[in-house]
Amino acid sequence: MSIVAPPQTHVVSGASARADATVTDPALVRRAVKAAALGNAMEWFDFGVYSYIAVTLGKVFFPSGSPTAQLLSTFGAFAAAFLVRPLGGTVFGPLGDRVGRQKVLALTMIMMAAGTFAIGLIPSYATIGVGAPVLLLAARLVQGFSTGGEYAGASTFIAEYAPDKRRGFFGSWLEFGTLAGYIGGAGLVTLLTALLSSDDLVAWGWRIPFLIAGPMGIIGLYLRMRLEETPAFAAEVEKAEAARPRVPLREMITGQWKALLLCMGLVLVFNVTDYMLLSYMPSYLTSELKYDETHGLLVVLGVMALMMVVQPFAGALTDRIGRRPLIAAGCAGFLFLSVPAVLLIRQGGLLAVALGVGALGLLLVCFTAAMPAALPALFPTRVRFGSLSIGFNVSVSLFGGTTPLVVTALIGATGNMMMPAYYMMAAAVIGGAAVWFMAESAGRPLPGSAPSVEPARN
Repeated sequence: MSIVAPPQTHVVSGASARADATVTDPALVRRAVKAAALGNAMEWFDFGVYSYIAVTLGKVFFPSGSPTAQLLSTFGAFAAAFLVRPLGGTVFGPLGDRVGRQKVLALTMIMMAAGTFAIGLIPSYATIGVGAPVLLLAARLVQGFSTGGEYAGASTFIAEYAPDKRRGFFGSWLEFGTLAGYIGGAGLVTLLTALLSSDDLVAWGWRIPFLIAGPMGIIGLYLRMRLEETPAFAAEVEKAEAARPRVPLREMITGQWKALLLCMGLVLVFNVTDYMLLSYMPSYLTSELKYDETHGLLVVLGVMALMMVVQPFAGALTDRIGRRPLIAAGCAGFLFLSVPAVLLIRQGGLLAVALGVGALGLLLVCFTAAMPAALPALFPTRVRFGSLSIGFNVSVSLFGGTTPLVVTALIGATGNMMMPAYYMMAAAVIGGAAVWFMAESAGRPLPGSAPSVEPARN
């Protein structure tokens, strides 16, 4: 990374300079997007694997209880990762604003890969007794801690590399990675379940998806280590006269409290609807509606594949019409269409279920396409990684990750099968309020950064 002297003119390696602007290198931007998206894919690959192989993991690590107790214990270890996400955010976020985005993203990639790979190596309860679930919990905590810095860092990284007029398009590939990882993880478990006997799956087959994380992590680390620091962070270092910028944690919170509240509101509606569809919906179809398990999984996976196709186009749309209109459309859609969609799903027929889940999936694209570009733009460069990490992870831990548990409890307490719709509607109201107060960021420089433009075409 080199920085030249003319005022506010920054040059990325391989890029030329224009006055008062950063001229991006298209090849470097593409590498940055790939490296960031792969980390997100890896996180959700683990999520998909763990969710869909939970019954088998219960038999391996918690064999003494009933099937229900086994499943609860397995998901308890899964939920523990959400408890440490805010802690990871408060560590990695400020560190990213201190030493740089690239270094922290390389570290979180190592930790995520190591945590997931380690699960595949843990001996069973039958081999080492209570040490097995303890090691499982430890691996999950490592994963959760590293994830605390992953999404905010990856979205910040892409946002600071991308040209202003195409930040929505490039940011949308981050959630493309999310969907690809989840489909890959859930699809692999489905394939293993079909090919292996129950005994083989418990004996050794369950380890395969977790061990795949090792090579994936090496590839991701290679991609991230090849990248240079973002131009925006390099400019902050230059402003500090070659000293790393120091920002107290208190300033990242109290100094940005309005932006943090907006961030938490946007993340709330984003993640409540995200976890409702990707995590809870298969369980809702099978446990609550007694729908065929295989068909339910295939419907959800098919909708995610559809979302992947739409995702880049929706991201590009936010560059044309703005982030606010698309996010607002998503909030309005969930407010008025959640009840019809859930009523369709409750019909039980394959077409009705596909239409209901598909409608929710397309509404969710309004968030997955816009949020990776909208959230980093809430904060100035000097605190962007830290403040976004804190706001994002607190909201995910309190509201997103608890969605399946809360909705299940509400259905159990009331007997009302429409609770998923009502919960999404409530989230949409909060998200709509946040959209009302947020400023439009499409086509504009990130706060605290020089304009970022594409090189002139010959």
